[in-house]
Amino acid sequence: MKSSITVEKVARYVVEEITTESALERKLRSETEKLSEHRMISSSDVGALLAILAQSVNARKALEIGTFTGYTALKVATVLPPNGKLICCDISREWTDIGRPFWKEAGVSDRIDLHIAPALDTLSALIKAGESASYDFAFIDADKTGYDSYYEACLTLIRPGGLIVLDNMLWNGAVTDANSQDANTMALQTLNKKISQDSRVNSCLLTVGDGLMLARKK
Repeated sequence: MKSSITVEKVARYVVEEITTESALERKLRSETEKLSEHRMISSSDVGALLAILAQSVNARKALEIGTFTGYTALKVATVLPPNGKLICCDISREWTDIGRPFWKEAGVSDRIDLHIAPALDTLSALIKAGESASYDFAFIDADKTGYDSYYEACLTLIRPGGLIVLDNMLWNGAVTDANSQDANTMALQTLNKKISQDSRVNSCLLTVGDGLMLARKK
């Protein structure tokens, strides 16, 4: 269990002893662990928090930018109402195909609309289709240099009172290095400051997982 902001024994206590997962969620995590990129899956505490946050805004329409093997999509779709919809954006059919059977087994596949395409293309199409200010919740967990563009698009699509959550905003602690020349680190540093000063939202950066930025649209 790796965490940049919590000592390992505390992180293990939270994830392994306190946070609960369904048998299906554990099975999806086990399947994901077979991949060399398995560390990209969200921890169980992050998944649980996302579900609670989606419920807290009574989410019926939601967005996910970066789906990987579908763990967080499963968590969020499960708390949507039967007529709810989660638009998932990813560019890998190989990874997302791992999650599809689990969505089906959970009975939520009809709530998930997966788009295999660059996320900005999908988000732009939704805006052009007149869906601005109609979504309740968004989760961003994709390429870090694209975060600012995803944030702006989601801010257009989210209704007032809706919530945007961005993952990896502490980037294993690297954002504290003011002299970093890494493109991902600098992109996150810039966006953290931007959101914290953005008059369009109320925001809070949480030390959960690898850092979750919450931005509630005013």
